[in-house]
Amino acid sequence: MNFQIKALVTGGNGQLGYDVSKQLSQIGIKVITTTKDNLDITNEKRTRQFIIETKPDIIIHCAAYTAVDKAEEEQEICYSVNVEGTKYIAQSAQEINAKLVYISTDYVFNGSGNTPHAITDLINPVNYYGQTKAEGEEIVKNYIQEHFIIRTSWVYGINGHNFVKTMMHLGESKKKIQVVDDQIGSPTYTKDLATFISNLIQTENYGTYHGVNEGYCSWYQFAQEIFAQLAQDMKIVPISSQAYITKAQRPKNSRLSTVATENIGLEKLPHWKNALKRYLQEIKEK
Repeated sequence: MNFQIKALVTGGNGQLGYDVSKQLSQIGIKVITTTKDNLDITNEKRTRQFIIETKPDIIIHCAAYTAVDKAEEEQEICYSVNVEGTKYIAQSAQEINAKLVYISTDYVFNGSGNTPHAITDLINPVNYYGQTKAEGEEIVKNYIQEHFIIRTSWVYGINGHNFVKTMMHLGESKKKIQVVDDQIGSPTYTKDLATFISNLIQTENYGTYHGVNEGYCSWYQFAQEIFAQLAQDMKIVPISSQAYITKAQRPKNSRLSTVATENIGLEKLPHWKNALKRYLQEIKEK
């Protein structure tokens, strides 16, 4: 790919949008990034105008309402961003014949069972955020033939708030914490996910993929590994989801199968423990 390829990245100041923009620039793609300050995707007229004027070859739609608990109370706001905003972007992409990458989530599944969710598993969200992301997937499929839907989970990156940073912050003031041990998934480093996205969009293997670091763990095991890699003493007490009440229900099984990535011969993301090590190094160097 070269400088003639132009990509529009929405949510450019978010964890993933930041790393995607950086990665695409490094491989010679001209990148236009938007944030809610310079593009309100819930404004149909402005979104259409912006996309038609900039005329990107591909849109990587990272912008989303992701406050999972607040979404239960702010359903209208969540819907306007995740559903209507996605629709306006997809309609505009269709108009200029641009490819579209839609970032989705493990939350489109209900989290039952203990085996990795396949691409084709039944969509059945257990919370409102997941419902809006599932609706976004359908919109993208309906409007754009040349699309990539990438479901991910438990993301963390240098540019934003996340579980790793929360644990590090707690480590500064506490000696003992409680962490949920019955939700299983794949912690995913946005830098690795950005590399996966940039590799995938250079193919014509359109469709749905699961973009997650390899391996699985509980939040409790993730916390254990964080403090182990930091060589920091912390007493971590495992608790159940029932003991940790949140407004939005979380899927207990967030394992995502990456067989679709294997099938097209694309490199999988590294193991989550390896990713965590590199992330902690990135934080250290910042």
